[in-house]
Order: sequence, then structure tokens, then C-alpha cells
Amino acid sequence: MAGMIKKLMASGIAAKVIQEARKPHNQAKIKDFVSQMQAKRKGSGPGRKPGARY
Repeated sequence: MAGMIKKLMASGIAAKVIQEARKPHNQAKIKDFVSQMQAKRKGSGPGRKPGARY
């Protein structure tokens, strides 16, 4: 029973997040955030090659 309630709550939260993400002013905020994160990752140095092992 608890698992069903947990899934129901997660589903409701996910639906609310999607509703909010569809709003134009939130889309602008999301785009700004994504561009900031990409700029941080790009400027953080050489990083690790894909598939490379330690």
C-alpha cells in the first residue's frame, strides 16, 4: 500500500513539474540555467575523455 502511495505522489509531482516547465517564463529560466551549466562545463578544463578508465 505504501509503495502505491509513493508512486502516486511521484506521479503528481512529475505532472506539476511538466506543467510548470511548459510556461514561457519558466522556459526562459530553464534555458538560462542550461546555458550557464554548459558554460561552466566548457570552461572547467580538459575533463575526462568518454570511455576513458582511471
